[in-house]
Amino acid sequence: MERKALYAGSFDPVTNGHLNIIERAAGMYDSLTVAIAVNPHKTGFFTIDERAEIARKVTAHIPNVKVDTFEGLLADYVNKNGFIAYVRGLRATTDFENELQMAQMNALLFTGDTETVFLMTDPQYSFISSSLIKEVASLGGSVDELVPPYVAQRMKEKLSE
Repeated sequence: MERKALYAGSFDPVTNGHLNIIERAAGMYDSLTVAIAVNPHKTGFFTIDERAEIARKVTAHIPNVKVDTFEGLLADYVNKNGFIAYVRGLRATTDFENELQMAQMNALLFTGDTETVFLMTDPQYSFISSSLIKEVASLGGSVDELVPPYVAQRMKEKLSE
């Protein structure tokens, strides 16, 4: 039986912190799906299709990673696809409090034996968030050391439109 894991989020944009979690989680499971959530109540920096394309590009070097998108309840996506693990990255204690609450709710909603697995973010990425990166980039700052090179390029292109 294939050991399939899920790492879901908005990934708007994918950061070096996200990529670090993806690379590490991919080494723990037979396959890892990076699932980009559609939030109809939010306007993203990148469209859902752009985020998926970017995620595919920056994870192309990891053979057991696939990228998907989904809309609706995470638990429905997990239950439909038979993941054994739902991977979450933790940066700080505030992440833990929020993630613990979500993990406990998901434990009630997951119908299989899916476990939530927390991976501590590498300390060099612990301060990085997509929101902060978008703010820095929109104000003309460099995000080159915070995101994969392809993401930095795409952000520059988007901001120049």
